[in-house]
Amino acid sequence: MDRTRLSYITALAIGTTTLVMFAWWWWRQRKNYKLPSKWRKVGELSNIFVFPVKSLGCIRETAIECTQLGCKSGWLRDRTLMVIDLSGKFVTGRQIPRMVQVTPSVAGSVLTLRAPGMMTISTDLAQIGNKSFKASVWNQSVPACDCGEEVARWLSRFLLQEDTGLRLVYYPLDGPYRDVRKQNRGYPLTENADVGAYPDATAYTLMNEASINDLNTRIEDPVTPLQFRPNFVVKGAEPLEEDSWDWIKIGGVLFRNVKPCTRCIFTTVDPDLGVKHPKVEPLKTLRKYRQMEDPILRTLTGDVPVMGVHLGLKGPNGVVRIGDPVYVGITEEDNPSVSPP
Repeated sequence: MDRTRLSYITALAIGTTTLVMFAWWWWRQRKNYKLPSKWRKVGELSNIFVFPVKSLGCIRETAIECTQLGCKSGWLRDRTLMVIDLSGKFVTGRQIPRMVQVTPSVAGSVLTLRAPGMMTISTDLAQIGNKSFKASVWNQSVPACDCGEEVARWLSRFLLQEDTGLRLVYYPLDGPYRDVRKQNRGYPLTENADVGAYPDATAYTLMNEASINDLNTRIEDPVTPLQFRPNFVVKGAEPLEEDSWDWIKIGGVLFRNVKPCTRCIFTTVDPDLGVKHPKVEPLKTLRKYRQMEDPILRTLTGDVPVMGVHLGLKGPNGVVRIGDPVYVGITEEDNPSVSPP
């Protein structure tokens, strides 16, 4: 009985200590909202990727407007279209890897889709209308407007080899609708304003070229940043340096690193061929060296590896361009090398 009581007391003490540590860490991170007064240059923007349809191919841009909802250029908006099944649940390249072979383009308000062996199909987004229903992203309800029978049949035929089964939907709002997902609420800097339209976590993700190059020294078949589907790619930084970045400025647009980007089976899908890697790479290798070491953060990510960071827009809308300098805020004890105007 005494041994049982002692075990209970010990477990309770450990649990209480962990809870106190987590609360302290959360409070420390959350209160640090003061803008940096000094900055250092870590690199420059080398790629901008926009994914108008969740899980389909990308559009490369040389400049893009950054808004609360995500990257935008006229009717081109990041992840504001999505493929769903007939129950209204989102469908991604995790289930259907061939989705990445569908190449989108946007001219004016017209979205055009291309895929191997298929005739092109176009949909005028301005003609969809605003009659919406609720679709589902990670069990969260999101507003959606159906894009019509013709594109639904086209997607179903290419992805399912059936005449029905999939629909294309469009996000009808100008701002975020969802709350932060339950599993991300432990990160103190995540906010509802950052979740975007249909992304998994936030409206912006950033990758570091040097981190990808470092990964490629550990695997047989090299990968590119596109395999991780980021919006922004930075060159000139040190490998894995992005883990420690807090405030980030691309050109004159202000962001904050709100959480690490956890990685799943989608990273194994070849962005050109639309097939998963037979050896589950690079995910298998990432699991060996890219799991969180911080015990507090490990309670949030578990054994899932991380690569890249999620950003939240923390200033007014602005345009970023390839070649823009990328700065990170520095603490008072650091020695600044560059301060942007």
